[in-house]
Amino acid sequence: MTSGGDAPGMNAAIRAVTRAAISKGIRVKGIYRGYKGLVTGEIQELYTDSVSNIIQRGGTMLKTARCAEFMTPEGRQMAYDNMRREGIDALVVIGGDGSLTGARIFAQEFNVPCIGLPGTIDNDLFGTDTTIGYDTALNTIVEAIDKIRDTAASHERLFFVEVMGRDAGFLALNGAIASGAEAAIIPEYNTEVDQLEDLIEHGFRKSKNSSIVLVAESKSKGGALDIAERMKTECPEYDVRVSILGHLQRGGSPTAHDRIIASRMGAAAIDALLEDQRNVMIGIVRDEIVYVPFTRAIKNDKPIKPELLDVLRELSI
Repeated sequence: MTSGGDAPGMNAAIRAVTRAAISKGIRVKGIYRGYKGLVTGEIQELYTDSVSNIIQRGGTMLKTARCAEFMTPEGRQMAYDNMRREGIDALVVIGGDGSLTGARIFAQEFNVPCIGLPGTIDNDLFGTDTTIGYDTALNTIVEAIDKIRDTAASHERLFFVEVMGRDAGFLALNGAIASGAEAAIIPEYNTEVDQLEDLIEHGFRKSKNSSIVLVAESKSKGGALDIAERMKTECPEYDVRVSILGHLQRGGSPTAHDRIIASRMGAAAIDALLEDQRNVMIGIVRDEIVYVPFTRAIKNDKPIKPELLDVLRELSI
């Protein structure tokens, strides 16, 4: 199943899980619309041909949905009953933090072997260098900012560009470095310093005819709109604009990198089940497949490397 927000490369993972399993004599069933489909019994057997011509497609052929019922013991019991009725012995869950949390709870309650694949553009799961969809989203952001830069320079404006990431600044920080942006405002450093004040004090040269700042969406900071309003009040001399990239970051054909890691992780999920692994996420560390217990992947915050902020500051002078 795929669960939570969609991410480019999920289809490549579905294809890999299906074909790796079939090649080892294991039957595969696709659960449509994530945990909701498990609760309602929306389950179909998948064959080799079922996953043909999907590796290049964004989104997820199995669809995804939020499911309030699965958050209740009664809903999880219905899910387990449907699973047993379909003869399903183990689950492969492709998704982010919330999806793997659901898998961990389900596995504990019903002793079901669950393997997680890190499918999220946020890149916020601990224990893996990268997640499925992150590289594609990052490239989408860079392409968008390249276009914004043209109009920013033409009108001599300061643009605040909001990107996804929730409580993780990987997209904002690495997107800023890759696009040559002047700065990034990320949630990891909200409590340490007033990032906007620091930006105003050190981040802008009057000789620059335009500036672009990436802002990670964040409940604590309010996102790019709130920061832009502050900027207009504190520095009215700047011509400030806001661009919120939104859901376009989730879409599009996955990059080669995302297709490759999704394929490797999908095949590794079947190997993990055959090795009697339980309740682990498949990760990639230093280009090697690793098994990460759900508790480590979910509970630990994935750290931002401080030296990346230093690189951004040095290169934006």
